[in-house]
Amino acid sequence: MFEEWTSLTTLSSAANFMWRPEQKTSTTFRTYIRPREFGLLPIKLWHSNTVDSTWADGSESRANDHGGRWRIERCVVADGGSLPDGSIVEGSERTVMFDGEISRIVEQGEQFWSDVATVYIPDQHFLAFSWTLTIEGPLNGLPYNTETLLASAYEAEGDHAAQSTGEGFVPGSNRQVLPSLLVYKKSVSKHIVFLGDSITQGVRTEQDEYAFWAAKIAAGLGPEVGVWNVGSGWARAYDLVHESVWLTKAKQGDEAVICLGVNDIGTANRSAEQLIADLRSIIKQLQSNKPDGKIWLCTLPAFNFEGAQEFVWRTVNDWIRHTAADSVTGIFDIAKVLGQPEPHGQLLQTAYMSPHNDPHPNGLAGTAVADAFLGWYKSERSLIISSD
Repeated sequence: MFEEWTSLTTLSSAANFMWRPEQKTSTTFRTYIRPREFGLLPIKLWHSNTVDSTWADGSESRANDHGGRWRIERCVVADGGSLPDGSIVEGSERTVMFDGEISRIVEQGEQFWSDVATVYIPDQHFLAFSWTLTIEGPLNGLPYNTETLLASAYEAEGDHAAQSTGEGFVPGSNRQVLPSLLVYKKSVSKHIVFLGDSITQGVRTEQDEYAFWAAKIAAGLGPEVGVWNVGSGWARAYDLVHESVWLTKAKQGDEAVICLGVNDIGTANRSAEQLIADLRSIIKQLQSNKPDGKIWLCTLPAFNFEGAQEFVWRTVNDWIRHTAADSVTGIFDIAKVLGQPEPHGQLLQTAYMSPHNDPHPNGLAGTAVADAFLGWYKSERSLIISSD
């Protein structure tokens, strides 16, 4: 998928929900994205019209649900300026085309690439991505990501993708509508995919700050290493077991960092045996797809489990540390970084809690995990090189 291109940002745009408007609607979605590099950027998008992971109890949307038939009226990339306020720098906008056409009909479950558009983004400015989408009604759903927004996003009724002012745009609440992947032309030494749930996505960290650990790891590795974050809120390991479109994304990487299991325990109430079987399946699928690829498996993060759920958490982490280690490239013990000293290792350190006693790791935790990961990763890589 990547070849001489790599992900433009560490912001995840995995889809975990489906928008089914009650009637025909045309809406412009504008999102402000912090690119990994600045300057003159040749950009294109890839999109998968399918839900990646199950939301909550699965009554609203499940992994592999296909989006319906809808239309891209216009798609624009532009200099979003240094302040994400709904406007773009006038004259900076560039239209993203599809086989030479401004608009495109997207079919049910379709995957597709756009043409290339080149845009100039000054140092420390945002890239503004705007597209106007028309949906005929509730029978034609649109996959998107719903969670506390990590990037500033705005919406406006009608076709305003190329509009430079913020007039008519209102801040989005919990709806991030982006392509599955934005790439820019860049040759990198390798591509790493971060596969996980909201903890990997970075939910509850500060908006527009890219304070989550996947982003900080990417910053530490530098732009010569490609990073694609496909973390998805509410996701669980079993979403990846059966012909998963989401897992297909992880298969594109030379290396995969897997951090899954919290929602399998806390939401789905899976047993340790079920969760271990699902993790085994994910590992086996990745290895079969790319035998020379590297898999870095994380322990299950501390998430304030208790009772039977704590037992499952401890059982699975024991398996990861002592058994799974033989079948993957390496184990990163994120639980020890985030958790309190034993015997309370299942509890997130108080300083790492998000507001309102939310056990999603905050930005401070993101720094702690990134620092620990980078030191561990460099050591593991050195051992691999020396053994070769």
